[in-house]
Amino acid sequence: MPELPEVEVVRSGLAPAVTGATILGVEAFDPRALTRHPGTAADFEGRLAGRRVLGAARRGKFLWLALADLAASGPEALMVHLGMSGQMLLRAPGAPAERHERVRFALAHPEHGELAIVFADQRTFGSLAIDDLVPTPDGAPGGFGDAAPLVPSQAAHIARDPLDPAFDDAAFRSALGSKASAIKRVLLDQTVVSGIGNIYADEALWAARVHPETSAAALSTRAVNRLLAEVRAVLRKALAEGGTSFDAQYVNVNGEAGYFAHSLNAYGRTGQPCPRCGRAIVRVAFANRSSHYCPACQRRR
Repeated sequence: MPELPEVEVVRSGLAPAVTGATILGVEAFDPRALTRHPGTAADFEGRLAGRRVLGAARRGKFLWLALADLAASGPEALMVHLGMSGQMLLRAPGAPAERHERVRFALAHPEHGELAIVFADQRTFGSLAIDDLVPTPDGAPGGFGDAAPLVPSQAAHIARDPLDPAFDDAAFRSALGSKASAIKRVLLDQTVVSGIGNIYADEALWAARVHPETSAAALSTRAVNRLLAEVRAVLRKALAEGGTSFDAQYVNVNGEAGYFAHSLNAYGRTGQPCPRCGRAIVRVAFANRSSHYCPACQRRR
């Protein structure tokens, strides 16, 4: 499933193309792509036609395009959840249909002219929706890429991510201190910290030399600070390399794959030598997924 770096790569690619653009029309070909939308496909198409896009923002793995207000409604956004295989692709007007295309948007930008955005999704777990924007409890910007203190209601329960300027390190340390659960389970809890999935949790824990089954509450303040620093380092490196692509599903808006998979130290490297000590990386079952770690460098204490 796409994690913060993959979603941020999509957001940063969309932002210059959609900010200030007007939605000329929408074609929803598959209602399964609108499972989070409260109305019909016709309602989705009709409410977006003619709307101006204010920008592209992200919180954790959630992406949204803020829309100019209508007189009869409060602030709204086009909410995008990529699911397991969703793609937002920039295309020329009239470009041939993409494989697994679910929704197509026609836009006109004041500088770049007309363009199309295609939402393609092979597994149909992703979804689009028009959602209300609600105030953030702390008054800080709702997400990366937008200064407005607003967040879609569907993402209001999601915690800030470690790269968010408004992320509260002290609150994160306090949250960990109250949880006896395994630290990896806590890192994957999007109500505690967002944007971290299985890949980057394994990578950050490896870098911080923390066993994934260590109780979160058992970590010292020093260990938590080190882990948080490694989480940020891993996410920034993945961002710089365009995210992690193991197949053709995780691509940027131009259909290009990221190459962070070549920089992985633990995830997916079962049986291969640990880059730090040479001991074989092991894989164990974890919550319907897998954990990858070095038994020598990441001893459970």
